[in-house]
Amino acid sequence: MVEKRTAGDHIFDTFNVLLLSLFSILFLYPMVHVVMASFSEPRQIMNHVGILLWPDGFSLEGYKVVLGNPNILNGYLNTIFYVVAGTALNILLSSMGAYVLSSKEFPMKRTISIAIVFTMYFSGGMIPNFLLVRGLGMYNSRLAMLLPAAINTWNLIMMRTSFAAIPDSLAESARIDGANDFTILFRIIFPVAKATIAVMVLFYAVGHWNSWFNAMIYLQDREKYPLQLILREILISNSSSGNTVEAADEITNFLGQLIKYCTIVVSTLPVLCIYPFVQKYFMTGVMVGAIKE
Repeated sequence: MVEKRTAGDHIFDTFNVLLLSLFSILFLYPMVHVVMASFSEPRQIMNHVGILLWPDGFSLEGYKVVLGNPNILNGYLNTIFYVVAGTALNILLSSMGAYVLSSKEFPMKRTISIAIVFTMYFSGGMIPNFLLVRGLGMYNSRLAMLLPAAINTWNLIMMRTSFAAIPDSLAESARIDGANDFTILFRIIFPVAKATIAVMVLFYAVGHWNSWFNAMIYLQDREKYPLQLILREILISNSSSGNTVEAADEITNFLGQLIKYCTIVVSTLPVLCIYPFVQKYFMTGVMVGAIKE
C-alpha cells in the first residue's frame, strides 16, 4: 500500500532538509577551516581574515615542525598506551560488573546498583581524589591515568541493561554443559552483545584519547604526558616557544598559529578514522543498552 503524501508532509521534509543542511554546515565548517589552515602558508594564514574553504597558499612546514617535535611523538605513544590499556581494563571490569548485576540469581544486585548510581550524582571531589591517588602511591604514575577512571557508571548501566536483555536460556544451557561464569561471559555474552561492546569500546577509547585533566593533576613527569595535555599547552601558549616545542630557536614566531592547527589535525585524525568501523554498531548498541527490559 502506497501512502499518499500531503502538501504538509512535503513542506515538513523540505524544512527538515534545509535545517539539517544548515546544522551540517555549521558543524563541518570549523573542521574544514582547521584542515585548510594547517596546509596554508604561515605568513598568509596569519594575515587571513574571513572564511577559509581552501588553503591560503600551500605549505607542509607546520606538519614538519609538529611531527619533528619529540614531545608530540612521545605524547602520541603515551596516549596510545593509555587508550589501549585503559580501554581493555574498562571493558574487562565493566563487563564483569554488568554480568553480575544483570544476573537474576545475585541477591544484592539492587543494593549494589543503587550504590553505583549514587556515585553519578555525588563524589568526594577533586582534592579527596588527589589525596587518595597520592596515598595509594599512584601519583606521577601511569596507573593514575588508568585506575581512577576504570569504570564509567553510565557505561556500566548501559552494559548491564544490554546483558539483562539476553535470554537466560543461553547461560543455563552453558552451565548444564559445565561452563563457568567466565566462559559464559566471554564466549556467550560477548558475542551476543557485540554491538554494545563495540559502542563501549568507542566511548572508553575516545574518553582516554581526549583525557588531559587527570594528567594535569596526577602527572609531573613530562615523559608521561598524553598528547592532549601537550596540545593544551600549545593552544594556551599560542606560540612554538617554551617547553612544548624544543625547536623554537629555529622557528620564527609566525609559525605559532600554524602549529596549533596542525597539532589539532594530528591529534584528532586517529579518532575520526575509528568511527566508520564502529558506526554500524553504534545505534544498535546504544538503543539496546538504553531500553529497560
